[in-house]
Amino acid sequence: MKRKFTLFFLQIITFTAFAQQGFVIDEHTDRVTIPFKLINNLIFIPINVNGVELNFLLDSGVDDTVLFSLEDKKEVRFFNIEKIKLRGLGIEESIEGLKSTNNTLEVNGLKSTNNLLYIILDQEFNLSSHIGIPVNGIIGYRFFQNNLVEINYQNKKVTVYRDTAKYRKKLEKKFKNIPITIERAKPYLYSNVVIDSVGIPAKLLIDTGNSDSFWVFQNPKIKLPKKNFEDYLGKGFSGDIEGRRARISKFSIGDFDFIHPIVAFPDSSSIRNVKMVPDRIGSVGGEILRRFTVVFDYENQKMYFKKNREFSHPFTYNKSGIIIQHNGLQWVQETVHLETVPMGGETFDKNGTKISNDFRYKFQLKPVFEIANIRKKSAAERSGLRIGDVIISINKNKAYRYSLQQINTLLKSEDDIWISLEVERDSQILKFRFRLTDEL
Repeated sequence: MKRKFTLFFLQIITFTAFAQQGFVIDEHTDRVTIPFKLINNLIFIPINVNGVELNFLLDSGVDDTVLFSLEDKKEVRFFNIEKIKLRGLGIEESIEGLKSTNNTLEVNGLKSTNNLLYIILDQEFNLSSHIGIPVNGIIGYRFFQNNLVEINYQNKKVTVYRDTAKYRKKLEKKFKNIPITIERAKPYLYSNVVIDSVGIPAKLLIDTGNSDSFWVFQNPKIKLPKKNFEDYLGKGFSGDIEGRRARISKFSIGDFDFIHPIVAFPDSSSIRNVKMVPDRIGSVGGEILRRFTVVFDYENQKMYFKKNREFSHPFTYNKSGIIIQHNGLQWVQETVHLETVPMGGETFDKNGTKISNDFRYKFQLKPVFEIANIRKKSAAERSGLRIGDVIISINKNKAYRYSLQQINTLLKSEDDIWISLEVERDSQILKFRFRLTDEL
């Protein structure tokens, strides 16, 4: 069953040494700007692969470049293809894929040649339905390795800079410098976690492909807070990721403190395929990173942070307990009024407003949303909703008038609001109502 994607991790079982070149800025400029879409704290950018534009998740938590959902992109040409197996986060077994070498990636004056790509063949591995826009791949280390990469979450722009004295001066003046390490082509930082008044040093993967605040792997030093609930955390390359959610007292990066953030604790079976670097206890994700403008400096093993206006926003989560996915398109008939003048002239009501009874029908493709997962003992489950229910309306508004992002934002509301859903189940229309309540 397809479900919400939260975090991705890739481990290649069949490994071959292959020298790759990272992205290089055009020699006629010192910077390249790429607008991005921000959905569920995740960053999506367009990149041309062998001349064909694809949409990528920008994910600092992966080392290799991975492609999937290419059924509508048959014109993409790949070179030197061979079969392999892929394995990563999740509780299921490895999946089949392809490895391709000597590929060219480019975007807005950035270019990388001689690229190794991994291609997932399983069409069930489809991020698009969980995000609401077409997504064809994930890119990580190769994008970050050569240059200074600035992510402005407020302006929704990624700017890649050549390392010049002018830009370096700006960084040192306006940003806070945090040391990082690059291990196995991924960035890590040291932070401090306070759980039940106990401070614990924490080495975390910096993961722009994780939409949560951060994940913590339970160990003898870190105990799960007493107040928590079981939850579906996401999907990795090897299946579903289960775990628990809880609030902790504090989380700190350098001089930046976050009070009562929400933390995910994946269970041991979900991380059994993760090859850990020494001392790592978890990951810091997009719910933290989006509160800054951040700059990655892989070459000098530094990261720069500057607070934005969302820094102090409260930490929320999906209180409903339902995970909703995009499940195709439907034709929707809408009426459109025509601006015509009748033979007898224009007619007006008593207030002087022109009356027009002329209209025509217009058919448009609109998204279909269905429930992909329901948290046990959640408000939605108690109301009677089930996995597979197709959502017809939300709070008396047609569901197709929302984007998936708008629905997810509504379900993460800070307030204890009521949600009314009309759904189709086994060709019947059913109505449900529940209240968003904070379980933490």
